[in-house]
Amino acid sequence: MDWFGFKEFLIACLIFVPLERLVAMHPEQKIFRRDWGNDLVCLFLNGFLIKLGLVILVVGVVAAAGWLMPAGVRASVAGQPYWLQVAQMVIIGDIGFYCAHRAFHAVPWLWRFHAIHHSIEELDWLAAARVHPIDQISTKAASLLPIFALGFSEIAIAMYLTLYYWQSFLIHSNVRIRFGPLRWLLASPEFHHWHHSNDAQARNKNFAGQLPLLDLLLGTLHMPRGKAPIRYGIDDPVPRRYALQLLYPFQRASEARDASRDADNNKYRADFNDAGSSSPPSRPALTTDRFNAIGTA
Repeated sequence: MDWFGFKEFLIACLIFVPLERLVAMHPEQKIFRRDWGNDLVCLFLNGFLIKLGLVILVVGVVAAAGWLMPAGVRASVAGQPYWLQVAQMVIIGDIGFYCAHRAFHAVPWLWRFHAIHHSIEELDWLAAARVHPIDQISTKAASLLPIFALGFSEIAIAMYLTLYYWQSFLIHSNVRIRFGPLRWLLASPEFHHWHHSNDAQARNKNFAGQLPLLDLLLGTLHMPRGKAPIRYGIDDPVPRRYALQLLYPFQRASEARDASRDADNNKYRADFNDAGSSSPPSRPALTTDRFNAIGTA
């Protein structure tokens, strides 16, 4: 197992960097967009922490399932055709994901963990990595633990995990790919970008990770045909640096706001000093007012 995800990073670059140039949803967005470096740190360090947490949980669940789940049931599940096992895992896993994801939006103290992921203001494939480890371990556990407990075969689980992993990059990527009639069945960038939109009509919508049909059935679907979100982000004072993002859910709101402001001011001073100018450079409009200018996605 590549604990830090270096191989996956190289493969993702080869796939998504060209795609985001050729069929970009937002052509004006740069490859090295704002906070790209911080999200790269998230990809490597969070990748290790999330995998470690999930391995510990999965080992415990598999051990418990050996005692609680009848051996005949596990054997029957593992004996099905691989394609049927994968289809079943997609349904079971996404029901778990939907429930956990919706809870992280609805429960205030859980939202503080999930807000880190929604703080991204320019969406691309690497945005999938900006998460808090506790958020991702919990959400992925809701998807994966029932699958391991039921006893699906190792080959089918490997196929499902491959689909799960790469689709996460795809739905965050800055690509304009239409799924046609399958847009209601398979999660696409069009579907998930609306989940990150700061449009008031898109708030708390599109919770599914793979099956938009769940949102359609549960009344949380928002995917207007022929339109794409213009702006992304939230109004929570989420810091822009990895270490501060790890601490953010455990801080009081006032402390987090002060930390975010101080980090922005330090970054501004560093940019000014690097410029070597006699007069301060103009600050980007979103640097000082971005939390007032955008709404919760």
